[in-house]
Amino acid sequence: MEMQQIRYFLAVCDKASFTRAAQATFVSQPSLTQAIKKLEDELGGELFNRERSGCRLTALGRLVEPSLREIFHEVQAIKAEAIRFSRLNTVPLRIGIMTTIAARHLSPFFADFQQERPHVELELIVDNEQNLLKQLDEERLDLIVSAPTSPVPGHFQSLTLYEERYVVVFNDKHRFNQLQHIDLATIQAEPYLDRLNCELRETLRSVCLDKQIDLYAAYRSNSEEWILSMVRAGIGVALMPEFSIPKPADKLKFRYLADPDIRRTVNAIYPASATTNPTVGELLEKLRLAF
Repeated sequence: MEMQQIRYFLAVCDKASFTRAAQATFVSQPSLTQAIKKLEDELGGELFNRERSGCRLTALGRLVEPSLREIFHEVQAIKAEAIRFSRLNTVPLRIGIMTTIAARHLSPFFADFQQERPHVELELIVDNEQNLLKQLDEERLDLIVSAPTSPVPGHFQSLTLYEERYVVVFNDKHRFNQLQHIDLATIQAEPYLDRLNCELRETLRSVCLDKQIDLYAAYRSNSEEWILSMVRAGIGVALMPEFSIPKPADKLKFRYLADPDIRRTVNAIYPASATTNPTVGELLEKLRLAF
């Protein structure tokens, strides 16, 4: 089976006519007909019913059409990617970012890195830590930026980037504006907005149990953007990593959580083999110097 045969087959499907398909693919009708005949011989049956008004797919044709169309599109995408790579001389760099890592602290770094190296094409994949580690294991990512709550698997290496404190976020009209120190006991009197993607959620739950504090979750969301929008609207307060607060923080105020002082460490995690890639090595060195 040749790609040209598939291309001619799809053209006939789309044009419902051998004549119009030949015109659309800039080939003579006998050549197109012969290519379709070879494809039919290979697949073991006729693909089209020829009629006076045109043609329509047979049962076999309807069966194979979705798969052949998918094959054609995939091959076209691969060709386009290869051409773009060779013409632009770009180097793809695939970086996974854990869902709760805010763009605010890292995006200026990536912007500077890419500007200094216009041949590098950055692809940023945002997902949960488990999925990112799996993709890193399968070599679909070059490195990931994460705040792991358990030891990094032994076949990976890690580079500490920065530490981030947790803050209490509230509306700029909230009574917390008058307070200098806010602890968990103070928060429990307020509607609490629960971040479902928070990697320290279980740690916070354990601390609350030890201190006999009940944080009533008025709302829950796996979206940081929605949590912040609800805080702006005055629906409740939330606990978030400090760099998740945007600048300017329109209608938002925050205080560092006083008791307990909760922090997380953000790391770059990568396989040992990644350092053999010059571009990844450059990125790691820049990260080491930047943070």
